[in-house]
Amino acid sequence: MSGHLLIETRGPWSGGRGCAAFVRDAAALADGGHRTRLFLLQEGVLGALPGVLPELADYLRTGGQLLVDRYSFRQRGLEEKQLVEGGRLVDMDEIADSVLDASVKVVWH
Repeated sequence: MSGHLLIETRGPWSGGRGCAAFVRDAAALADGGHRTRLFLLQEGVLGALPGVLPELADYLRTGGQLLVDRYSFRQRGLEEKQLVEGGRLVDMDEIADSVLDASVKVVWH
């Protein structure tokens, strides 16, 4: 499994436009033909609610995958039916495999 794994831990309302800029970077990678997965973790999962992070729509249109940490999502009282279309809840073991894969370029924000 090669490609890029971008991990966003900041929420859409923390740190200015950092989260949105990170999603735009992910979209640029995917649009450039790179296999790209964006993983929302901790406060970042709030961006996976419909309408909260408009940049996600552009990212998904480029063919990137949107992965959302199931534990963080549920910890905030959210349910799968609230997940933005195109997102997928995943467990940490799936992400850990990618982080440990030497062919995957990981960027943690």
